Amino acid sequence: MVVFTLGGEFLLLRRTCPARFWQSVTGSLRPGEGVRAAAVRELREETGLRVAPSRLLDLRHCERFPILPAWRARYAPGVHYNREHWLALVLPARRPIRLNPHEHLEHRWLSGQRAAARASSWTNRNAILALLKSCSVSPLGTSLRSVFCYVPAPGKPGQVR
Repeated sequence: MVVFTLGGEFLLLRRTCPARFWQSVTGSLRPGEGVRAAAVRELREETGLRVAPSRLLDLRHCERFPILPAWRARYAPGVHYNREHWLALVLPARRPIRLNPHEHLEHRWLSGQRAAARASSWTNRNAILALLKSCSVSPLGTSLRSVFCYVPAPGKPGQVR
């Protein structure tokens, strides 16, 4: 889930392992858990932020990608691919972040371009860039105060969009 402010700042978190890995809020579904419920839970666990599921913007996009060998131990035997659902949370301004020290070492609020450049995951980078492209930005590109994000219509069930 990409968290950003109306001022155009994007939240990135630096993982404890690997220590140079920067990302937005991420996580896995628990058995029987929906995407929005998982996103709200992970947001609270990783940042301390509490929001209602209805506050999340569904970007209606998924990416299927191979799980790197270094991460496979986190998954069931034989699982080699992951499906990432793109969601976003737009905040009026920065909020205090309380990191889970077992998962993240630090956080930064960065401009969209800087956040995209720092994101370690190509899917995370693409989600940030997609938000920048789809959101109305002032002529100077410094503010999302009159934010309007285009959310494409859903595709066919099960389709990777």
